Amino acid sequence: MTGARLLVAALRDPASAASLDARQWTSLIAAARAESLIGSLAWRLEGQALPERAARLLDDARRDHDQGRVQALWEAEMARRALEPLGVPVILLKGTAYAAAGLPASAGRSIGDLDILVPRASLDSVQEALLGAGWEWVKADDYDDLYYRRWMHELPPLIHRERDRMIDVHHTILPLTATPTPDAAAMIADSVALDNGLRVLCREDMVIHAACHLFADGDLAGGLRNLWDIDRLARAFAREPGFWDRLRERRRRHQLSGPTARALRLAAFLYGTPVAGVGGLTLADRLFALRLLARNGWGQETRPFLRLAFYVRSHWLRMPPLMLARHLWVKATR
Repeated sequence: MTGARLLVAALRDPASAASLDARQWTSLIAAARAESLIGSLAWRLEGQALPERAARLLDDARRDHDQGRVQALWEAEMARRALEPLGVPVILLKGTAYAAAGLPASAGRSIGDLDILVPRASLDSVQEALLGAGWEWVKADDYDDLYYRRWMHELPPLIHRERDRMIDVHHTILPLTATPTPDAAAMIADSVALDNGLRVLCREDMVIHAACHLFADGDLAGGLRNLWDIDRLARAFAREPGFWDRLRERRRRHQLSGPTARALRLAAFLYGTPVAGVGGLTLADRLFALRLLARNGWGQETRPFLRLAFYVRSHWLRMPPLMLARHLWVKATR
């Protein structure tokens, strides 16, 4: 069994780790680190009888996660303080949102950059406020700056000069050049307020955004973690009456029925996520599953041609052919 398959099996059924030998434990830990799922694995295996060395590694991962969670929430608070005078809705996305909302999806989840969603009409004032509070532009190149501002769903990334933490300021959830056009205004209008004045997406939009991030806006690198997010979110929200019907309606509104349905099918296939009305895997789904599982026992990516195909696909989804050719030419000739 490959490292990725061991990881999926352990997350899906923690008891399966009890039968692993030393070599398989090495593969499991290597794959979990490579997929940024070591914290989630540590949380999932907590309380299990583990080999001493593995137990120490996972204890370290839990401590690292706790520290990372505190840092992420502090960074969100710093952004809130910087943007509060503007009076605009500031919506947390991804890992920081799960942690701030106290969702099970945050258990052990690694959190990198701070991602926020704000109204597009507020971008100028938001960037001015962040620059005034100590953030700086990361991309110094004029083409990169133009690329983000004209075609992307976010500002060029910023980093805080003292805390060395990145922030991505989104105004929607897909590039403007992509075919689907999610209703960003509806996402903002229906977002949910937290006690500290920040906001998170409503439950249905949170699942849709996670699926969109996985299948409609990337090459599936690190995809097992994003799919694990979807499993955790779906399991938590499915307890609420009418959730699946609301999700179905919401994903149609955002023109993201396809990616969301595929995410749920693959989550059910790999993680056993209980999804109402989920169908079996299509032939294309099986290619996505192979890409998600392309990780060996050393934590290295495998299946290079499949990965290349998904890399090209990710750019193809982002922009039309002529624009894509020009963009790749600029990147290749730097």
